[in-house]
Amino acid sequence: MRIERLDLHHLRMPLKSAFETSFGRIETRDCILVAAYADGLVGYGESAADRDPGYSYETSGTAWHILQDYLAPAVLGEKIPNAEDYQARVSGVRGHLMAKAGLEMALWDLWGKQANKSLCELFGGESQRVDVGVSIGLQASPEALVETASDYLKKGYRRIKIKIKPGRDVGDVEAMRRTFPDLKMQVDANSAYTLDTADVLLPLDEFELLLIEQPLAEDDLWDHSQLAPRFKTPLCLDESITSLKHARQALEMKACGIVNIKAGRVGGLSQGVAIHNLCLDQDVPVWCGGLLETGVGRSSNLALASLPGFTLPGDISATERYYDEDIIEEEFVLNEDSTIDVPGKPGLGITIDQKAVKKYSLQNMTLSA
Repeated sequence: MRIERLDLHHLRMPLKSAFETSFGRIETRDCILVAAYADGLVGYGESAADRDPGYSYETSGTAWHILQDYLAPAVLGEKIPNAEDYQARVSGVRGHLMAKAGLEMALWDLWGKQANKSLCELFGGESQRVDVGVSIGLQASPEALVETASDYLKKGYRRIKIKIKPGRDVGDVEAMRRTFPDLKMQVDANSAYTLDTADVLLPLDEFELLLIEQPLAEDDLWDHSQLAPRFKTPLCLDESITSLKHARQALEMKACGIVNIKAGRVGGLSQGVAIHNLCLDQDVPVWCGGLLETGVGRSSNLALASLPGFTLPGDISATERYYDEDIIEEEFVLNEDSTIDVPGKPGLGITIDQKAVKKYSLQNMTLSA
């Protein structure tokens, strides 16, 4: 499969409602849509890097630069038979995992279409439906949080994740648990605490949470290993796991009991599958995190989460959760059992809405072999 051309589209899409975490509040979401052309086929991928360096040091600007100046030259005019070959070709670029993941996703879409197989089939997925939940950003008050959560429960979601930060943690969880005593619930701190300040979270053990996600620094493993024994509730790592190596190290030092896998964060779907396999071998539960993806990234998340080790509901959510208008023609709908169907058509199994892409594009570029 010789890569003949790449199109890059820098998109900025309005969210249905603002999304706030411990590191900021956003009302629009940026991404880079990648289109890869080969053998009369086109594959699509999404680099999930946003406008601001909050969740990650990568931004839509850095992703554009790395894709244009380094990753595209590594693949244009070349035959790329598989993800291992791709990862080897881009290994000289340190970091920039979201940029790498966006291009790799487009290649997976091509490989699937070429083989007439869905990504679920290519990965060896076993589920036709994936358990999902919804992630709720920080709200104006605990009462507003409960009201927002109630709305999502009425829509059929059975697991809710809430964002926390210092001063908005135990009180919010207590309000939620008092109102929803049987709800599957977890919290995400997005690195808002330190080893010295995290003891304020110890009361969370009383609320039967599924997990406490990334309480400490985004580049830390060691302090998490010191914090984990203080809790009965399992700690989950997200930002700290940027590679298979980091996942192995985290498990060896018992820095977490659960791993959140985001393909964009670890450099590609192939790397997400590898981390899944490591955790499955060690009986460590994993789940699929979300980065407010469009339908392109959401489709790939569903395929990834069809693997057997994804035993906890993912932050994937239905199409209507974040956007009034998506950039794909298909719509992912929440089933009555709080699942979403895994796409079964070749590749990502989606059709790009070119009018929507044009509408939300800030800039576009074509790179040819």
